[in-house]
Amino acid sequence: MLDFAPWMQVHLPSSTSEMVLYHGSNTVVPVPRILEPTHTLDFGPGFYTTLNRDQAAAFAAKVVDRARTGTATLNVYDFDETEAFRQCDVLRFDGPDDRWLDFVVAHRRGIPPSGFHDIVFGPVANDNVYRTLGLFMAGVLDRDQTLAALKVRPLFNQMVLATGKALSFLRFTRKEHV
Repeated sequence: MLDFAPWMQVHLPSSTSEMVLYHGSNTVVPVPRILEPTHTLDFGPGFYTTLNRDQAAAFAAKVVDRARTGTATLNVYDFDETEAFRQCDVLRFDGPDDRWLDFVVAHRRGIPPSGFHDIVFGPVANDNVYRTLGLFMAGVLDRDQTLAALKVRPLFNQMVLATGKALSFLRFTRKEHV
């Protein structure tokens, strides 16, 4: 099992290798797929999930507001973390550091860094974090100012399943309208 940092607000089952993951959407997603995004994303193309139920529910509401269609839906999955992390290439960021900042900025600029990963796990750049990243990318903030600003914000997590191999360890369990 990976040792997740406390800031990630993780609630892992104690007696199994199953991890509960959430995906907020405007529709039920019983069979996740990797779609080409219409805009740049923190960790590149993939199926975005989180360990934080409230974060996924809030995102589902945002999706409905933006799309102006559908119902805010929390998709809940079991994820076989033991096998997935044994068989997949996993890139993990424990917090907002230089490596994470470079990775996210490269993706946001549409120039993904070299290297390929089945799973990427780390902090999510929510709306507040996105503003800070925007100031950094515009040259208003330098690297040290950006990282200092990010470390005082509450950060949630995201786990991106970037390949079919990674998705094969995900099992849809239920949906909840939120």
